[in-house]
Amino acid sequence: MAGDLAERWQRLRATIPAGVGLVAVTKYSEVPTLREAYHLGMAHFGENRIQEAQQKQEALRDLPITWHLIGHLQSNKVPLAVRHFAWIHSVDRPSLIPPLQRAIAAVGSSPKLLLQVKLEPDPDKSGWQEADLLAHLDTLRAADGLNWVGLMTMLPLGYTGDRAYEAFLRVKRLQERLWEQGWSQLQELSMGMSADYPEAIRAGATLVRIGSQLFRE
Repeated sequence: MAGDLAERWQRLRATIPAGVGLVAVTKYSEVPTLREAYHLGMAHFGENRIQEAQQKQEALRDLPITWHLIGHLQSNKVPLAVRHFAWIHSVDRPSLIPPLQRAIAAVGSSPKLLLQVKLEPDPDKSGWQEADLLAHLDTLRAADGLNWVGLMTMLPLGYTGDRAYEAFLRVKRLQERLWEQGWSQLQELSMGMSADYPEAIRAGATLVRIGSQLFRE
C-alpha cells in the first residue's frame, strides 16, 4: 500500500502546475497514512471535523504540518477552530464574524480566512451568494483582526467538464470584482476536488483540495 500512495502522489503532482497548492483531504485517513503522506511531500492537510482533526494533530505534533479546516464551521466551535487550524476555508455567513473576532483577539493572531461562496444553486451547500457578500463588504472590512486571504467554493454534485469550469469561472470573476472594490488581499481561490480539479485550475484556482485521488476513500 505504501507504494500505491507514492505512485498516486507522483501522478497527481504531474497534473498540478507550479503555483497551485494542494491540500490533501485527510478526513478518512488514519495517522500512519498521514505520516507517510507527509514524508512523501504533502505538508498541507485538510479536515472537515475539528474533534477528529485534534486527535490527528496530537498524534502528528512532531511534524510541521499546516492544517486547513475545510468543513462547515459551527459558531460554538469557532474558538477551537482558531486555535487548531492555520487556515479556515469555510467562513460562510456573517454570523461567524463576531465569534471569530472574539476568538482571534483571545489567541492574538488570525488564521488565514477564506469566504465560502455558493454561486450555483445547491440546497446541500452553504456559502455567500454574490449579492449577499457584496452587501456585507463594509461589515467584513470593519471586522478588526481578521486575516482575509481569499474565496472558497464547492460545486453541486454532477457538475463536470465545461459546466464545472463555467461555475468555477464565476468565482474567479467575483474575486476580480472584489479586487476592484479594494479587496486585493483576496488572492487565494480554494476550489476543485478530485473529480473536478483540472477545471478549477483552468479557471484560476490557487488551491485544490484532493482526497480520493490520493487516499482511495
